[in-house]
Amino acid sequence: MTTPHTPVIRVLLADDHALVRRGVRLILDREPDLEVVAEAGDGAEAIELARSHEVDLAVLDIAMPRMTGLQAARDLVALKPGVRVLMLTMHDNEQYFFQALKAGASGYVLKSVADRDLVAACRAAMRDEPFLYPGAVTALIRHYLDRVRHGEEVPDQLLTAREEEVLKLVAEGHSSKEIAEMLFISIKTVHRHRANLLSKLGLRDRLELTRYAIRVGLIEA
Repeated sequence: MTTPHTPVIRVLLADDHALVRRGVRLILDREPDLEVVAEAGDGAEAIELARSHEVDLAVLDIAMPRMTGLQAARDLVALKPGVRVLMLTMHDNEQYFFQALKAGASGYVLKSVADRDLVAACRAAMRDEPFLYPGAVTALIRHYLDRVRHGEEVPDQLLTAREEEVLKLVAEGHSSKEIAEMLFISIKTVHRHRANLLSKLGLRDRLELTRYAIRVGLIEA
């Protein structure tokens, strides 16, 4: 039982799979200091729910339709700076981890061990402490040191947040007109972003953009 001195952490949960949300909710709701107050099926819905609910912590999947968890994390941190963010993902991936940190996430939890790590990660985030599953720490330090040793710099994010949004929507099959309407920009601006994407990534067409988006986890195959 919670006491008046034990504030309940209000959690926003976002994952495009209802079964995953149900499992995560069961893990969190059995804890006296954690309560899921809102559930979203994608990043855009998560942002809308954050506007209408009092939320302390957002637990976001990375690969979701419309808006990824990384994009949602950036927007959420800008919208409500006091909200803590955790990424919950199936991807044991160095690139995603660094992107999650840049997006403002406090921690990175693998779905495969969520029953073991998620509760501890939530509490750590609310104490302003970073959380990493144990295996990631060793792997990330080793990868980083290897790259430094070989004279490679760890690159900043290749794409801007807006380019990433356009890439995701192109890969999902939306037309330039639809993308312009969804992002409230002109068709000409969409074309410019698309040209920049092709140039930056060294790709030729929509098909290659789609393959790239799947490879980096912006959309699911």
